[in-house]
Amino acid sequence: MTAPPTVDALPTRVAPHRTSTGSDPMDRPQLAAPRPHDRRQRGLALPVPPRWLSLVLIVVAWQGASTTGLLPGDVLASPTTIAVTAWDLVITGELIEAIRVSLGRVGIGLATGLVVGSVLGLVTGLSHWGDALLDPPLQALRTLPHLGLVPLFILWFGIGEFPKVLLIALGVMFPIYLNLHSAVRGVDRGLLEVARVNRIGRWRTLTEVVFPSVTAPMLVAVRQALTIAWLTLIVSEQVNASSGLGYLINNARDFLQTDVIVVGLIVYAVLGLISDWLVRLIERRALVWRAGTVLR
Repeated sequence: MTAPPTVDALPTRVAPHRTSTGSDPMDRPQLAAPRPHDRRQRGLALPVPPRWLSLVLIVVAWQGASTTGLLPGDVLASPTTIAVTAWDLVITGELIEAIRVSLGRVGIGLATGLVVGSVLGLVTGLSHWGDALLDPPLQALRTLPHLGLVPLFILWFGIGEFPKVLLIALGVMFPIYLNLHSAVRGVDRGLLEVARVNRIGRWRTLTEVVFPSVTAPMLVAVRQALTIAWLTLIVSEQVNASSGLGYLINNARDFLQTDVIVVGLIVYAVLGLISDWLVRLIERRALVWRAGTVLR
C-alpha cells in the first residue's frame, strides 16, 4: 500500500486571472456612501455674503458708537451728520464747485502727463539713440519725490493753477513712460520680423503690430497714473490753493469741522473709484480680442 499524499504533495490549483470588464458588479469600484455627518455639514454651509456687507456693518457700528457717545462728534462726526452736511454743501453749490475745479486740474494734468509720457516712451523704446540720450536724465528725475517739489514750484510759479497742473503731470508722466518703454521693448520679435519681410512700412508696423501689443500695459499704466494724480491733487490743493476739494478740507480743518473734512475725503475716494472704473471699462472693451482673456 502506498502512503496517502501529504499536503505539500497535493497539486495546487491556480485561480484563473480575471480581467475586469466592468460588466460584473463585483468588479466595479464601490463608492463609499456619504456619512450622515458629511450631509449635515453640507446642509449647514452658509452662502458667501455680498462684498458690501462689511462696509454696511462698519457704518452701522460707526453710527452706533456716535449715538451712544463712545465716539465724540468733535473727534469724528456720525454718518448721519456727514450725510446732512454733504447735502447742505450740494444745495449751496459749494461742493459742486469744488469738484468741478478739482476735476479740471486732474483732467489737464492727466492729459499732459499722458501725452508727454507716451511720446518719451515711444522715442526711447523705438530708438537706441533716444534711449541713450533721454532715459538717463529721466531716470534721475524719476528718483526725486515729485511732491517734494511743492515749495520750489511755489517759489517759481506762485500759487496759481500752473504749479498744481505741473505737479500732477509730473507724477503721471513716469508710470506712463516706464510701462510704455518696457512694453515697446517687449514686442514680439517674430511679429516685427513678419512685418519687415512683408514690407508693410514703419507706420503700419506701429499701428498694426506695436500699438496693439502695448495696449494692455498702457491701460495698466493709466490706472496707476490716476492714483498718483489724485494723491498729487490732494497734496497740492492743501498747500497752495484757493479753491477745490483740498481748499474745502483746509478751511474745515481751521474751524474743526470734521464732518466737512470727511465729506471731502469721501468725494476724493469716490472720484478715484469712478475714474478707475472707467479705465477698467475701456480695458474690457479694448482687450476683448485677447486670447485667454479672463474678462467676461
